[in-house]
Amino acid sequence: MRFEVVTLFPELFDVLDLGLVGKAKRAGMIEVTTITPRKFTHDKHRTVDDAPYGGGSGMVLMPGPFAAALDHLDVKRGGAPTHRVLLTPQGAAFSQSHAHRFSKLDTLTLVCGRYEGFDERIRSLVDEELSLGDFVLLGGETAALAVIEATARLLPGVLGNQESATDESHADGLLEYPQYTRPEVFRGRTVPDILRSGNHAAIARWRRKESLRRTLERRPELLEAAELSEEDRALLDEIASET
Repeated sequence: MRFEVVTLFPELFDVLDLGLVGKAKRAGMIEVTTITPRKFTHDKHRTVDDAPYGGGSGMVLMPGPFAAALDHLDVKRGGAPTHRVLLTPQGAAFSQSHAHRFSKLDTLTLVCGRYEGFDERIRSLVDEELSLGDFVLLGGETAALAVIEATARLLPGVLGNQESATDESHADGLLEYPQYTRPEVFRGRTVPDILRSGNHAAIARWRRKESLRRTLERRPELLEAAELSEEDRALLDEIASET
């Protein structure tokens, strides 16, 4: 899969050379290409922003350099299709469902903003707008990194054990069950007996129940959208009777 990033700070994406994403890059599983709109400016200062029409504080990113950067990527790609995403606080909140959808693409193009934001006309150049949540960052690069990592880890071969991608929080719309490792007792807290029983069916049931419990306690709104089986609903009834 190919990730394209339009950014004023390409160096911020060097972190993708580390860890499993870096390993996937070196193995040719994913490709990350960055391009700066400054390359498509025509003044000695490489200006990409200007004062807003109508007055106001801050500087607004000009549409020309960003449009030229996107056009350049299209040519470099040979006209092959891509899905363009604008990273902005005004966008819908990025979620695991977005990552799953993006992981089916051949190319994903991420456009990162800075300063006061984008000229409104840049929005017509993209397919959707996303944010990390209801807060404001200095730029879209952190959001782009999150999108790349969340998407890349779903690609076959990126994780050493693909089950890791299916067992974790949000993989099936629920939060993940509690995890334990050695030592068996730590500061007076003991690993649940069921996890040391060797009874795989009982362990699976415990994990599912605790996943439901944790979701109910921490993110109850997720249960409304989750696809719950009759067994899940019975487990929720058990949880309710225990409180």
